[in-house]
Amino acid sequence: MGSPPRHTLGYHSRRMLTATLRFYAALNDCLPPEHRQRTYPWCFHGSPAVKDVIESQGVPHVEVGLILANNEPVDFLYRLRDGDRVAVYPAFANLDVSSVQRVGVQPLADTAFVADEHLGKLARLLRLLGFDTCYAKGMDDAEIAAQAARQGWIVLTRDRGLLKRARVEHGYWVRSTDPVEQAQEVVRRYNLEQHAKPFSLCLQCGGSLLPVDKERVLPRVPPRVRAWRDEYLLCSRCNKLYWRGTHHARLSATVRRILGRD
Repeated sequence: MGSPPRHTLGYHSRRMLTATLRFYAALNDCLPPEHRQRTYPWCFHGSPAVKDVIESQGVPHVEVGLILANNEPVDFLYRLRDGDRVAVYPAFANLDVSSVQRVGVQPLADTAFVADEHLGKLARLLRLLGFDTCYAKGMDDAEIAAQAARQGWIVLTRDRGLLKRARVEHGYWVRSTDPVEQAQEVVRRYNLEQHAKPFSLCLQCGGSLLPVDKERVLPRVPPRVRAWRDEYLLCSRCNKLYWRGTHHARLSATVRRILGRD
């Protein structure tokens, strides 16, 4: 067996030190294949912060919920020492670990998302489910991180580099490339199955949909719809008009599939 790779995250000492790392559950998705589901050695100089070590492996800090160094919980500022045994666990929204020291910031009271410009279809599906979601089309990573920090948004992205930005406090690296599977991931990750309110938000802008009198919007309704549809919803933000059309059954089936209610 060859010697472990040499990495230098600090230069306080020239003596090469070694720790062992082990990542659990979904965090393995972020690792190279040779490091998944196993304990492996990590060589370093000085005393790097464990947060820097974790992110150097490809794991964004927002994906981490618990760190154990030598079986004791530590935070991101913990300085790695020679011989340390580090175990890293993901953030579980539905797992009670209140008896140990969690890393990162406290969970948000309200769930609201910002999806980067590559996740437009996911943003639309989350709105379909009734979850407040900003679609960050045209925004660069710095703008997304800044807005998320100000608004208390959870960042959704396929770019792990965005989630490693210091200003990003809440975020999730979306694994799948399929929009429905992406929505399923987010629902599972944040335990949202019982909080969905389908058809309550505008798919275009995310504004609230409110009932509106038919007579008020009649000029905007196609003649073929007026005869058989009396109930309409109006977006409070962009004024888009909705009614239950022929596509409603398809959208309802998508909602059931995402929420696991088939």
